[in-house]
Amino acid sequence: MKLHRNAGLSLKGRRLLVDRVLNDGWSLAEVSEATGVSERTACKWLARFRAEGEHGLLDRSSAPKCCPSRTPDERVELIAALRRLRMTGAEIAECLDMALTTVSGILTRIGMGKLGRLGLEPAVRYERSRPGELIHIDVKKLGRIARPGWRVTGGRSSRGVPGYQRKENQLGWEFVHVCIDDATRLAYVEVLDDERAITAIGFLRRAVAFYLAHGVTVERLLTDNGNAYRSGIHAIACRALNIKHLRTRPYRPQTNGKAERFIRTMLAGWAYGAIYRNSSERTAALSGWLELYNWRRPHGALNHKPPGTRLKELNNVLGFYS
Repeated sequence: MKLHRNAGLSLKGRRLLVDRVLNDGWSLAEVSEATGVSERTACKWLARFRAEGEHGLLDRSSAPKCCPSRTPDERVELIAALRRLRMTGAEIAECLDMALTTVSGILTRIGMGKLGRLGLEPAVRYERSRPGELIHIDVKKLGRIARPGWRVTGGRSSRGVPGYQRKENQLGWEFVHVCIDDATRLAYVEVLDDERAITAIGFLRRAVAFYLAHGVTVERLLTDNGNAYRSGIHAIACRALNIKHLRTRPYRPQTNGKAERFIRTMLAGWAYGAIYRNSSERTAALSGWLELYNWRRPHGALNHKPPGTRLKELNNVLGFYS
């Protein structure tokens, strides 16, 4: 039962008031003085009890029975339907010719104030139970650093930077190949010159060796549908390594979500987390950040433990950690 915050009597107190008047013969003046309320209040609760019984002692809503200015239920349902189409509050207000504040208030009241995954298919989360049962591999392109950036020079132009000369071999892209274990989130990363099939195969071999050094045997591999991963030589390499290769459905990056989320963390913590003078300096900083991620950084999906700790726990459970 909800009581008004300024109510003078609780439900028990109201029952006591009624009982004293009807059964004990107290007058309204006596009972109001004993309970600390006015005679008018005592008379109100007595009248409600006589008319409605026990239910009459409950608080009533102070909201008006009729509110002509209230948005009709049909319009609220229409706003909810448009929201499920992932329209913003401003777009809904413009579409229905309503005030933005009114639309925002209605969306908050019906629990649709934040879009989140509203209108999208439910997120299907999964996690393998055994290290090496599935690894995720993906590639992220990063622009080469050919000169100090504007954060260092204070301007958008390279003029006035001592010793600066444009070098053609420093322009273009670097390709960051990432590999992450599904069960433990233990990661292996290399910065390479391209994303061709031969390069991807070499990275896969070194990643498998990295996990093997930590007591993990890779069984399955999940990638996107890039040219390197659809090539015949990549399929031959997977068979030679005794790895089953799986590919995501086209335009479904969320299937490889652990790699995608790791890339976001890596970009924030390493690639864009410091100011580098050149690409070589950025590449040199990768090993230190990767050591932090694998062995010291708490991971939210692992009960705030680093991947290395999770690996040891799982291997101890499975009985093959040395």
